[in-house]
Amino acid sequence: MNATFTPRLASLTARRPVTVLGAAVVDVIADAYALPWRGCDIELKQQGVNIGGCALNIAIALKRLNIPAQNALPVGHGVWADMIRQAMTRQGVHTAVEAETGDNGWCLALVEPDGERTFMSFSGVENQWQQAWLDALTVPPQSLVYLSGYQLASPSAALLTRWLEGLESVTPFIDFGPRIEDISDDIMTRIMACKPIVSLNRHEAELAAGRLGVETASLGSAWQAHYGSPLIVRYDKDGAAFYDGEHQGHVPAFSATVVDTIGAGDSHAGGTLAGLAAGWTLEEAVRLGNAVGAWVVSHRGGDCAPTREALLLAYENV
Repeated sequence: MNATFTPRLASLTARRPVTVLGAAVVDVIADAYALPWRGCDIELKQQGVNIGGCALNIAIALKRLNIPAQNALPVGHGVWADMIRQAMTRQGVHTAVEAETGDNGWCLALVEPDGERTFMSFSGVENQWQQAWLDALTVPPQSLVYLSGYQLASPSAALLTRWLEGLESVTPFIDFGPRIEDISDDIMTRIMACKPIVSLNRHEAELAAGRLGVETASLGSAWQAHYGSPLIVRYDKDGAAFYDGEHQGHVPAFSATVVDTIGAGDSHAGGTLAGLAAGWTLEEAVRLGNAVGAWVVSHRGGDCAPTREALLLAYENV
């Protein structure tokens, strides 16, 4: 793995424009010895209060890998928005979308002893998209365009889908996340007609297989037959599979000591997007996603993506 991965990583340079569209929110992260049940009263141990949101985690990952991106992350006005704006300034991440009114959303993330996380989310301006915000974006042909299932399952879904359909010669990158169950058949059909690269974790792959009426083991081939669109399935410690027409395979995971899994999928998407922006093959890009994801689960919080130099140092002996 090292014979090809490390030299490629050392020369990682963007060749395609990237637009990241989605949410910036606040994550209140707490350790929980068990998940709450009806009528319970459990004691939590706060880990921290971090900026988060799928799109913001990806924007941070791209920034640290030196991949330029146009970030469309609505930031409003209020307690949470002020925290986000200050944190983005510290991270050197700029957004092209400023909301005139309304606060950003926030999320309570409960982390169990094995590192698994459970989210309880409150929506804000990140799910209140306006046509004027989209009209202000410049998305050149050949761009990679990231969208999250959280926005595609929101009341803004039709607006965002119509905007995506109107872009010229772009490659969407969609992480439907757990909201894949909440996306309407009409929106799903229209999104998939844009031939996106789709990334799912193992649970989301089960949901997608159920949606297609097939066994999970057959999802890759069924997805290709039904949608004709590239698919990535992330199996955490067991690596990731990819399917792209006649090209498919398995990319091994990088070793990691799991601290928490917050932001792991987002960071995997950020790494994969970085590889694709550099003109790498899907397999090579997924390998970079695996490396970034392994780093993130080994550190606290979802906004802790590594720099390219940190990855080179961490995996120089892989």
